[in-house]
Amino acid sequence: MKKPKTRWRLAVQIVFFVLVAAISANHGLELAGVSIPVLSSASLHAICPFGGVVSIYQVATAGTYVQKVHAASFILMGIGFLVALLFGPAFCGWICPMGSIQEWFGKLGRKLLGRRYNRVIPAKLDRVLRYLRYAVLAWVLYMTAVTGKLAFEAYDPYYALFNLWSSEVAIGGIIALAVTLAGSLIVERPFCKYACPYGAVLGLFNLFRIFAVRRNPPTCTNCKACDRACPMNIEVSAKHGRVRDHQCITCLECTSEKACPVKDTVILGIGAPATPASAEPAPAKEATT
Repeated sequence: MKKPKTRWRLAVQIVFFVLVAAISANHGLELAGVSIPVLSSASLHAICPFGGVVSIYQVATAGTYVQKVHAASFILMGIGFLVALLFGPAFCGWICPMGSIQEWFGKLGRKLLGRRYNRVIPAKLDRVLRYLRYAVLAWVLYMTAVTGKLAFEAYDPYYALFNLWSSEVAIGGIIALAVTLAGSLIVERPFCKYACPYGAVLGLFNLFRIFAVRRNPPTCTNCKACDRACPMNIEVSAKHGRVRDHQCITCLECTSEKACPVKDTVILGIGAPATPASAEPAPAKEATT
């Protein structure tokens, strides 16, 4: 069985999860008068790029930020968009702590359900549910623009996850977090797939990103290993050329370095994957007279 060549993604996920947890805890300690000097005392809102997204309207119309949003969110939003333009929603697959914890809960779900894991919801229903996050995005943007406040904060499982010890977390956020983690035992990354508004924004970059996941049909054996490896249930084996699916999170689990048994068949790159000489069609023979 082919072994993964690297565990860099897991390492990056752990680093960012611990970092965000530490910053959030330090913010709470600062409010109590005992913070850790080597850590940032920024609030969770200041280090969330989605805060910049929901502030765009108010900044454009009033020149101010939405309540609780910091200028740092705008900077992080710009960095997030630049990364997404280059590599798609890599933030979702590599950095976002909410995505990471769903993935880790999913490992337990996979042990409990085996092959049924991530296949419980019928495919037709799943395809419809995936567009719910765009409805959530539209609602969040509208309500934030109207009220000038973070409308999603009370229902955000990410905010609840790192504020369980504080009095700021709302019951709606706790319920959303519980449902998300429980759902992760059945479906891979349910919040990412069906409800995350920031994931909806970044997903649009899959349509024109520069470095994309690409499949090389001539060398593909149709083993569907890439399909089984994809946490977002994307049928990579059915794609000709680049994967443009709005749910791709650039986790690279489907690539030839991780799942695909054929070298250079599923890769991350700009051009089409290189076709090995053995897979190239034989040159046509010259006609004889």
